[in-house]
Order: sequence, then structure tokens, then C-alpha cells
Amino acid sequence: MELITHPRRVVLYIAASLDGYIAKPNDDLSFLAMVEHEGEDYGYSDFMKTVDTVIMGRKTYDWVMTRVPKFPHADLCTYIITRTARVAEGNIKFYSGSLKESVVRLKAEKGKNFSIDGGAEIVHELLKEQLIEEFSISIIPVILGEGIRLYRDGSPEHKLNLIDSKHFNSGLTQLHYQLVEKEK
Repeated sequence: MELITHPRRVVLYIAASLDGYIAKPNDDLSFLAMVEHEGEDYGYSDFMKTVDTVIMGRKTYDWVMTRVPKFPHADLCTYIITRTARVAEGNIKFYSGSLKESVVRLKAEKGKNFSIDGGAEIVHELLKEQLIEEFSISIIPVILGEGIRLYRDGSPEHKLNLIDSKHFNSGLTQLHYQLVEKEK
């Protein structure tokens, strides 16, 4: 099997509970606070240095904007995937077209990697199209039992190669995988 490599990689960088939920019911992300420790960003700053494009769902964007005065990725090219057209706000574009076509077009351009920063609908669509090439999943040490699942039924099988794993004192474990190309 051969590892898939491209000039620009599409990387899912996300946190999930041990049982695979990225949010509790009603889009509640409060469980993430259990691993928040001052001065610890779990490698996020270093990861973001490899990225110049962020793709995020509108629900995730709305949740972020209820908690911060300024969008944290305002300096990057950001696509908020939405069903309702909106006027761009600086580098933030509200995109309602084909997600697959947009990602394929953007990958053909020169630049750094893409960060997929939620939510589950975006992840599902990109998995169906086999467009996510790396997975950096931070496992939060909690079992939620219900909520919004990271991986939905109906995605094709994806074989992965473990690149790295890290364990932190908070109990968070970060797993970094790369997609393995299917044998021909």
C-alpha cells in the first residue's frame, strides 16, 4: 500500500469523546473544557503554521462566534460551508456551492494545507468523496453516550497509517493518521 501525498493536504483536526462524539446534544461542546489547561494548546499553534485555508461548517462557526469577539482564523482564507448565501467578511467566505468541487479546485492551487475544523456534516461529505488525507483526532477522556457523532454511517472504508500519537497529563490522547491509498 502506498501513502497518498499531495502538495496541499486536507487535514481533519478535531476533538472527540472516547465514544466518538464531537458534541453533546444541542451542539453542546462544554465537555472540551475538561482538558483546557493554561499554556497547553496540544500542538494546535504548530499545526496552524502548516495551514493557510480553513473549512468549517456554519454551525461550528456560529458556536465559535458566540464565544470570541473576533474569529480566530480571520487571517487565513476561511470557507464557512452554509446553505444560505452571505456576504464575505474579509478572508471569511460563506460558501453554498459544491464542497467537493471547491476542495478539488483549491487543492490545485499552490499553498499550505487545509484544516477541516468541523462539523460532522462537512466531515461526512469529505469522507464520502475521500478528500480527507490526514486525521489528527484528540480523544477527550469522557464517554458522552449521545450527541453528534464524528463519523456517520455511509462513508466508504478508509485504511489509515498511524503517523504519531501523544498522551497528555490531562488525559487527552492525540492520534495522527494518514490515508493509505487503496491497492489497485
